[in-house]
Amino acid sequence: MPKTTWIKNADWIIAWDQTNRCQSYLQNADLVFSGGNITFVGRNYRGETDKTIDGRGFLVMPGLIDIHSHPSSEPYYRGIREEHGVPQMHMSGLYERSLAFSPELQDRRIGAEVAYCEMLLTGITAVADLSSAYPGWIEIAAKSGLRVFLAPSYASSRWHLENEWRLKYKWDEAAGRAAFEEALKLIDRINRHPSGRLSGVVSPAQIDTCTADLLRDSYDAALERKIPFTTHCSQSVNEFQEIVGRCGKTPIQWAKEIGILGSGTILGHAIFIDEHSWLHWHTRDDLKILADTGASVAHCPSPFARYGQILEDFGRYRRAGINLGLGTDVAPHNLIEEMRLTAILARVAAEHIDAVSTADILHAGTIGGATALGRDDLGRLAPGMKADMVVVDLKNPFMMPARDPLRSLVYTAADRAVRDVFVDGVKVVENGRVLTLDHAGALAELTEAQRRMERKVPERDYKQRSAAEIAPLSLPVMG
Repeated sequence: MPKTTWIKNADWIIAWDQTNRCQSYLQNADLVFSGGNITFVGRNYRGETDKTIDGRGFLVMPGLIDIHSHPSSEPYYRGIREEHGVPQMHMSGLYERSLAFSPELQDRRIGAEVAYCEMLLTGITAVADLSSAYPGWIEIAAKSGLRVFLAPSYASSRWHLENEWRLKYKWDEAAGRAAFEEALKLIDRINRHPSGRLSGVVSPAQIDTCTADLLRDSYDAALERKIPFTTHCSQSVNEFQEIVGRCGKTPIQWAKEIGILGSGTILGHAIFIDEHSWLHWHTRDDLKILADTGASVAHCPSPFARYGQILEDFGRYRRAGINLGLGTDVAPHNLIEEMRLTAILARVAAEHIDAVSTADILHAGTIGGATALGRDDLGRLAPGMKADMVVVDLKNPFMMPARDPLRSLVYTAADRAVRDVFVDGVKVVENGRVLTLDHAGALAELTEAQRRMERKVPERDYKQRSAAEIAPLSLPVMG
């Protein structure tokens, strides 16, 4: 029989209000879970229990859901990508960086271990991991204790640069098709994993690097398996112009035309839509297309803000009826910080304090992510839901006074107040320490692996530059 745990008399619980279909505060209340499922949320629990946790001084909230992340590569860019961008490519550094800086395949497990630790420490309990398949991926995902949606990426072409102003493509459709078939085999293996916490996502890498046939077949494969489909779409001005050049339509409009938008579709970013002020395009159809098709958008504000780019705006997408989730598309993998930045940038873009509320942001980080992944048993604390939850220390100095604990967490404390994390009823973080992985050891390995990556940059860069030439240190080094 599964053991029953009672979190007794918590000061605050962010509980799911089924009647009003929203997250709500519940004060001085109990939460009970047995095995991996929640059995009771309310006051005055009278049932039996195997273990009791004193909830006084704590906020209990749903685990956060990260629907767009690249854990195996992004930790390698720490100290590199924060100020790296190419003005001639509309400020984006994506193409130059991804071509010049690439960790070795066997080193990607190290990046994932570091990123998974960051996620756990910041209250993420479920993540969509968009990575190229690497040795040990399934094993490290299972070991982490996270609920991982593995999305092995593939494409019909690779980006190519010969100068800093024009993006080119090297096409190999046969290789893309073969990689697609291998990805499906891996997904089918993942979906049978005994942990019950791993599942697959069909993930053609980018809308501009895949043929229409590969995108359509990928979408159909996801429908057949009843799992999510994701791709990067409308993530840069370069991509927008490329798709317009090919077919005279925006990336969103082309995605609709080829039939890859639906309730199981997650579009990474969808920033540069036809209404974006940087584009001056003549239509105003993209938002309605997203809403009408039921596609979800994975919003990741940090990497784009570093380029000086912004979604215009989160509140407008939400009011249009689009389901929005959040992602950590850059290190650190801290969804609370992404929630804060989402709120601030939405208000800046809209020039209005009421553009988005803190409740809207929490919805995106929990319910919106669960909806995008097709999991109505995640992102909410209620009987029958999965026991994925975060315990926040209300006595942490950055939380006090905790008049409104969610605001204190999002706008002030962030991960500093995350004390314990449970996934599927199992404690994976205790008193701010990851129990499942070796964070310190992985960071030491990452440091060495990043140096190996940097040494190979001249071989990969189209100008044969060094890492220091592409991404100089933020301060000069004294002789």
